[in-house]
Amino acid sequence: MTANWFVERAYGDIRPAYRVAAVLCRVRSRFQKIEILETTSCGRMLILDGTIQLTERDECIYHEMMAHVPLFAHGRARRVLIIGGGDGGILRETLKHNVEHVTMVEIDQRLIDECRRHLPRVSGNAFADPRVTLVIGDGASFVAKAQDKYDVIIVDSTDRVGPGRVLYTSTFYGNCSRVLASGGILVNQNGMAFLFPEHLKLTFQRRKPFFRDTSFYLATIPNFFGGALAFGWATNRSRPRQEFGTLLRERYTAARFETQYYSPAVHLCSFVLPPIILRHLS
Repeated sequence: MTANWFVERAYGDIRPAYRVAAVLCRVRSRFQKIEILETTSCGRMLILDGTIQLTERDECIYHEMMAHVPLFAHGRARRVLIIGGGDGGILRETLKHNVEHVTMVEIDQRLIDECRRHLPRVSGNAFADPRVTLVIGDGASFVAKAQDKYDVIIVDSTDRVGPGRVLYTSTFYGNCSRVLASGGILVNQNGMAFLFPEHLKLTFQRRKPFFRDTSFYLATIPNFFGGALAFGWATNRSRPRQEFGTLLRERYTAARFETQYYSPAVHLCSFVLPPIILRHLS
């Protein structure tokens, strides 16, 4: 970080920069470097190993699309597994649904602690909800040993570096398929679609042997440089991502909570992939 500026270096020759008003946290846990900055343009910002994970200004887009797309598509999810998500945003959005139990597996307790201290609006009161079981441990190992079944699995991980790299393997996807209940849905963070199409192709090929339906959906998050962020989608249901809009609208209306970005129309449109992405899904 230069004086008063944070420069993100995750994109090679292109380096977005943000003016910094204050450094709230800069520590190294057992697993990664954690920084939380107060920026002049986007509010507070979480950075892991030099890569932006969220800003207060647009975190709602990421967390709403990762949680509400699979949960509204499923329609009857009762047991949810969240892998990663130490900032608590996915947990916050998941608990808005009529779920009975959420297991959250996060490898880095220090990340949870720092986010609760410096980014309290992101998680709200989610960690205190009695429906939540928090497990501090490796998500891939947890899924490999799990005996329970889950209706929805949400993998809110970093990219294919650091502690998140094991969450992009064929072994992990196979274990997720095993612990999904009948009709279950798996989604995961899958990187910038236009900048890293080879990442989409690799994860698509690794998931495909284990699921009847594998694809991606997209959302544009201003502070994730490079256009549309891809979310991986996998399920053994026949056509849940093509549910009629009327059914999604009925579920959304019945849920009786407000969203800032997600809507049934956005849900349906997010699965419309342009040819530049579709050509990698083979």
